[in-house]
Amino acid sequence: MPWNPEQYHKFQAERSAPFDDLLALVDKRPRLKVIDLGCGTGELTRRLADSLPESEVFGLDNSPQMLAKADSVKRTGLAFKLGDQATLSGSWDLIFSNAALQWSENHQRLIGHLYGRLAQGGQIAAQVPSNHTHISHRLIGETAREEPFHSALRGFTRVSPVLTIDEYAQLLFNLGAQNLTVFEKVYAHLLENSAAVVEWVSGTALVPYFERLGNEKDAFLDIIQKKFRAAMPGSPILYPFKRILFSAQKPR
Repeated sequence: MPWNPEQYHKFQAERSAPFDDLLALVDKRPRLKVIDLGCGTGELTRRLADSLPESEVFGLDNSPQMLAKADSVKRTGLAFKLGDQATLSGSWDLIFSNAALQWSENHQRLIGHLYGRLAQGGQIAAQVPSNHTHISHRLIGETAREEPFHSALRGFTRVSPVLTIDEYAQLLFNLGAQNLTVFEKVYAHLLENSAAVVEWVSGTALVPYFERLGNEKDAFLDIIQKKFRAAMPGSPILYPFKRILFSAQKPR
């Protein structure tokens, strides 16, 4: 997808807040081989690398636009590369992902594949948004099913592949993982008004729609803005963003 780094960074502080909770789950040891899936523009990957002394850290992303920005933060022991997280190869001591796995389908298969890429004693630590039941996402899907957008999108609607916390816990247990931690947390973001919510989702949830809508993009966005205003009146607005965080280790 054609990611826009500037749009994504409009809420950089809010988007990076779960990173701190995820980083706290990492077993910080020296000399690890680490991959950060969906590294984006790399600032948080740099923080991850700085917390892991003498480690070899790679950021992986499928967006050339994001990786062009990441070049500015690379250093010795920290590099970035283009690739698909769903087909990750190699053996890793830490597979880390902050808000990226939700863009890959079939999490039963995906988590199994990533777990298989862990070295003995390795750890997977990931965070995914679980906000797909929020009114903003429901209205996006509703609008996508309306004409002329349904035709412009050729019937496409984005269905979140994110599982429940129980399902992630059971999946990791079935894989033989140890030291399981799985929880959901609400990050209470205070946004100015419904227009700010539109700005928020324009950097994430709306991206796959924008790339498919062609000449209907502006009309689609106009309808979304009107629906959001009706559904979320007033100012400021509490935007309760739910995230699932999980961590597990492969036995030695």
